Amino acid sequence: MIPQLTETVAAPRQALTVLQRRRKLVIAALALVLLGTSPLIQSVAKVQMPLHEGIELGGIGLIAVAIFGRAWCTLYIGGRKAQQLTDRGPYSISRNPLYVFSFIGAAGVGAQTGSLVISAIFVLGAVAVFLPVILREERALAQLFGPQFERYQARVPRFGPRFSAWRDMDAIEVRPKLLWRTLRDGLAFFLAVPLFEFFDWLQVSGIVHPLVHLP
Repeated sequence: MIPQLTETVAAPRQALTVLQRRRKLVIAALALVLLGTSPLIQSVAKVQMPLHEGIELGGIGLIAVAIFGRAWCTLYIGGRKAQQLTDRGPYSISRNPLYVFSFIGAAGVGAQTGSLVISAIFVLGAVAVFLPVILREERALAQLFGPQFERYQARVPRFGPRFSAWRDMDAIEVRPKLLWRTLRDGLAFFLAVPLFEFFDWLQVSGIVHPLVHLP
């Protein structure tokens, strides 16, 4: 019975590991598609207009929230997702806070176009890509943790946040390598700022002619 039990536990853990690797590939593919099409889209609010600049500035704030939020989540779950069910801190009010902060980061990146509609499209694109991954992760966690995960599902929403469900820990085991990796990966969001400024320059200079104009 012991070998069978070990195999039953190992399969979901391996599935989670594979899903986490695929998630990174999906992020890279999504970024390439969105960034590749962005020069062909322009905000109705022209570059250097107060509205355009204000949306960009608000987007930078969202990117900062995403980076620090993802680091906050890593403090609680870093490297332990397949070993134990994390239900404290940000994971006590949302089952997928890392994804929520990633959606916020996507909104911030989209806002660098100066368009609220494009920002929303970036968020919808991220949700469309990641939702199937989230559902597969949940099935793997249900196999791995059984009734414990079912109780967690009943208490905490998929995205939330449900602040009334907040629970915390007395102490957190910090894994510096994973924390710095999360911060490093999150800083890639900020690369959107100079990149979209370059796209603005291409459009203003007439080198690239946008095909779509959105508010």
